[in-house]
Amino acid sequence: MTATDSASPRDAVLAVRSEVAKVVVGQDGTLTGLVAALLVRGHVLLEGVPGVAKTLLVKAVAAALDVDFRRVQFTPDLMPSDVLGQTIYSPAEGTFRFREGPLFTNLLLADEINRTPPKTQSALLEAMEERQVSVDGTTHALPDPFIVVATQNPVEYEGTYPLPEAQLDRFLFKLVVGYPTAEQEQDVLARHDAGLDPHDVRAAGVRPVAGPETLAAARAEIASVRVDPAVLAYIVALTRATRESPSITLGVSPRGTAMVLHAAKAWAWLSGRPFVTPDEVKAVARPAMRHRIQLRAELELEGATADGVLDSILATVPTPR
Repeated sequence: MTATDSASPRDAVLAVRSEVAKVVVGQDGTLTGLVAALLVRGHVLLEGVPGVAKTLLVKAVAAALDVDFRRVQFTPDLMPSDVLGQTIYSPAEGTFRFREGPLFTNLLLADEINRTPPKTQSALLEAMEERQVSVDGTTHALPDPFIVVATQNPVEYEGTYPLPEAQLDRFLFKLVVGYPTAEQEQDVLARHDAGLDPHDVRAAGVRPVAGPETLAAARAEIASVRVDPAVLAYIVALTRATRESPSITLGVSPRGTAMVLHAAKAWAWLSGRPFVTPDEVKAVARPAMRHRIQLRAELELEGATADGVLDSILATVPTPR
């Protein structure tokens, strides 16, 4: 039983952010995006240089949510069976049985996912979309909730394998984890000086304040968040603009359009609103779309970025009143 079983789902979810703040300094935007994704069972890709607390952030969220958590370090020699599991022979029973891999959990941290070859990356495709895995002709359902949070390094490309478009499209958000401010970094040092062990979030005081039942109740409330037809049309206009932009060779898919809607509803719910406004759509547009578009090669060579192109689209597509 969690500490806030009697609290409303929203209060319990907001308490998760307070617990994570005990070990993670700053990164408020990243944390809010991660929590919003969890609320709608969305997978998250965290991109940032080493040492900016990507892994610590996910571990702290898992501890505050009181869900089953596993971490897999993705390496060049990792095989699909190392993640999914495999069928093994039991001499005692004289039969074959399926031994579950680390994928069978509530929150999977796929650390440095782009360091493993495409064969192993693709093992996650069915799991992320259908929340099940098929091994030797047998389908095995994954736990509920099941969420993948993957990390990747944006600056070190040697020995890495870029994620294919089909897999990127299965992530609700791509969240960019940046450096802390000078004040925040000094706060980090003060906590380490006081004895903080980032490898033991429980000892740091992070306690479970929500659980799977909280997330299920929150999802039910989010489903009832209203969306005006004009806002629906706005979401469609934004995603269609990415397909028509001369700067973009691959635009946002219809799946991506639906994910923008779900993310906006979660954002509105976190803000305490029973309906979605264009502001929520704008708040989730970049993290929900930046990994679903491909810029023209010549523009990338000139220094253009996905966020910059999306900013232009957000500035030109009329906002409903």
